[in-house]
Amino acid sequence: MKYICSVCGYEYDPEEGDPDNDIEPGTAFEDLPEDWTCPACGAEKSDFEPAE
Repeated sequence: MKYICSVCGYEYDPEEGDPDNDIEPGTAFEDLPEDWTCPACGAEKSDFEPAE
């Protein structure tokens, strides 16, 4: 499932991961480190909501 940053609209796609921050493709949002932040705006992980 994809998650959207409620601050800037960045979409986290588990199939792509976050290579710029050493998050491997296939990493579920729930498995991201608690201190992971939005790569676009720096928002907290808690500011993300499941995509519709």
